[in-house]
Amino acid sequence: MPATAERYQRELTRVVQQEWGLPAPVAIHAAQIQQESAWRPDARSPVGAEGLSQFMPSTSDWIAELYPDLGAAAPHSPSWAMRAQTRYNKFHWQRINATGQCSHWALTLSAYNGGLGWVYRDQKLARAAGDNPGVWFGSVAEYTNRADWAKHENRDYVRRILLRYTPRYVGAGWHGGAPCS
Repeated sequence: MPATAERYQRELTRVVQQEWGLPAPVAIHAAQIQQESAWRPDARSPVGAEGLSQFMPSTSDWIAELYPDLGAAAPHSPSWAMRAQTRYNKFHWQRINATGQCSHWALTLSAYNGGLGWVYRDQKLARAAGDNPGVWFGSVAEYTNRADWAKHENRDYVRRILLRYTPRYVGAGWHGGAPCS
């Protein structure tokens, strides 16, 4: 874990608990920030994603419009980025049907990374193949019409957050547990 993560632990815990209640999945959100920006508020991707939570400018604007209580889009503000990320995860969580916490988080994170429409299409492909559209690993993760690079990026994104980083944050005492252990 980057040392800078500890600087934001208390605020992220407060933000996630406010949105998700107790026990809040703080470790997952922390792991996601690690994957997105390695806790660098000034991070900028080659395609234009910005800040701790790596929002594209259009997504930042959309989130600020959808949730006016967050204020104007400010992806380089750690406070704004953590609040927006938490809301955006909750937005996806509420629109996804899944079997169990691990799959629900995997599908939510896949939507954050690649779009909710892609998750729905991938679930439809899994269902058409006779697999469970509510299960990520070994089912939905195996199906997509995305380009090979996009499939690899999206599936690796989910694996890194849930299987690599979240257990590390849980082991370091961050709240929420690891849903895929």
